[in-house]
Amino acid sequence: MYIRRVTRKNKDGSVTAYLQLAHNEWDPKAKYAKAKVIYSFGREDELDRAVLERLAKSISRFLSPEQAFEAREAIGEAAEFLFQSCKRLGGVWMLDQLWRKLGMDRILQQLFASRHHQLDIERLIFAMVANRALAPSSKLAMEDWVREDVYIPGLSQVASHQLYRAMDELLAVQSELEYQVYGAVSDLLNLEVDLLYFDTTSSYFEVDPSEAPEEDTFRKQGFSKDKRPDLLQVVIGLAVTRTGIPIRCWVWPGNTMDMTVVEQVKKNLIGWKLGRVISVIDRGFSSEENLRMLQRAGGHYIVGEKMRSGKAASKEAMSTRGRYHQVRENLHVKEIIVGDGEARKRYVLVYNPKEAERQREERKKLLEKLQAELDGLKQLSHEVHSKAACRLRSHPSYGKYLRQLKDSTLRLNKQAIRDAEKYDGKYLIRTSDDTLSPEDVALGYKQLIEVEDAFRTLKSTLELRPMYHRLEDRIRAHILLSWLALLLVRIVEVDTGESWRKVRDELQRLALGHFSSKNGDLYQCTEITAKQRQIFAAVGVEPPPRFLEIQPNS
Repeated sequence: MYIRRVTRKNKDGSVTAYLQLAHNEWDPKAKYAKAKVIYSFGREDELDRAVLERLAKSISRFLSPEQAFEAREAIGEAAEFLFQSCKRLGGVWMLDQLWRKLGMDRILQQLFASRHHQLDIERLIFAMVANRALAPSSKLAMEDWVREDVYIPGLSQVASHQLYRAMDELLAVQSELEYQVYGAVSDLLNLEVDLLYFDTTSSYFEVDPSEAPEEDTFRKQGFSKDKRPDLLQVVIGLAVTRTGIPIRCWVWPGNTMDMTVVEQVKKNLIGWKLGRVISVIDRGFSSEENLRMLQRAGGHYIVGEKMRSGKAASKEAMSTRGRYHQVRENLHVKEIIVGDGEARKRYVLVYNPKEAERQREERKKLLEKLQAELDGLKQLSHEVHSKAACRLRSHPSYGKYLRQLKDSTLRLNKQAIRDAEKYDGKYLIRTSDDTLSPEDVALGYKQLIEVEDAFRTLKSTLELRPMYHRLEDRIRAHILLSWLALLLVRIVEVDTGESWRKVRDELQRLALGHFSSKNGDLYQCTEITAKQRQIFAAVGVEPPPRFLEIQPNS
């Protein structure tokens, strides 16, 4: 079956053409095939060509792409362009547009302007930040990633030694970079910095401590928040706004204690002239010296207090009678003032009924298991009994609920159980700011979870660890790059209301095809989905154009 064109010569010498749908049938009398017209489309010059286009499209639905191409090739209409390659575009495009929207490219170009680099350091730094956010890998693996996997505007290929050089240059301008980035981000996003949340975490290295060089004063063993005390580590601090935007990071040797870092953090932030800042910190930083430090230059603090710390003021606060006031569902607060004059301390005791019920249920299950263990001791021989009893007494969860009788028999400690019940669903907060309502104090401290979320993103999504760098400067630069990636990621999460993993997976489906012909090269994007457009709109950046680049042959 085919479309044929037949002509007729008119009396005036003109020619009229007609288009027909026909197929050949064998004529047994004539002994050859004759065309049989199935349908006549009419005169060619009067034909509605859209009819033919619809017919062609409906037929092509029943052909494979290869068959459709062969059919066009058979009639001399083969495609002009050859499909050369396909790279991921959506994630890099989003990060690059946000990077430029924040003015990061301009800031870095200004900082490196006087250094007269032959390399585009800004593009190298952005490539490492994008890699950390999209597909964390080593600097050597980034060579293939840039060349084969993604399209990075202004950077088609890179060498690992160039990336290490860019890391060194980045660290040299760290202080000014952090300050300018904060200024650009706070102005653009209108950040509220009256409450700043601060916390620390640790990150380890895949290095046997016995193999570490003696001159290594940075990678040290210390209290590991990753539960890897057997490995060398560094301590990382983050200052985060109430919406979860990380505005600054710090790095200290792995054996640094939390209590010793507040002074440096405070001094660094005072230099930024943030105005009235209330620092929200966890219980690990609540020494009196740290609290006095936070009040310098007109600052204030909201800090968690250990309810069983043994401090006289904390004991008095916990034992003070008074009514709780419900301010939100599952949030009850009680304001407590301890002392007078300069010794006056303001506390807020917070009670969460739902959390209290959860803790009671967990303790009930734990005590049932413990009682079963105690019942099982009676069936054991003397030597085995002694070992099992020692194991129970030293158990981190069971031991606090046990007491030993004079005959060495173990029993449940009912007084310890009653004492534990007093703390169910409660936490104690101390603040130096008298202008904040108890509700604001409680909610402010509760949002300290934003820092924990930032650390979780840093370690899991951005794969901060494991780290293999040995030199202190490279370690600091690696964490600085991770902070820049975290900054972009958290802005996207806040704007879209979705996790970066979901956003990243959706955007990475947007690809860029490279087509070539005798006339030049063409770079065309796949069609943008409604979900992808929604993401770009939420972040306030333009999606890529359909044709990203056209390179005609000269």
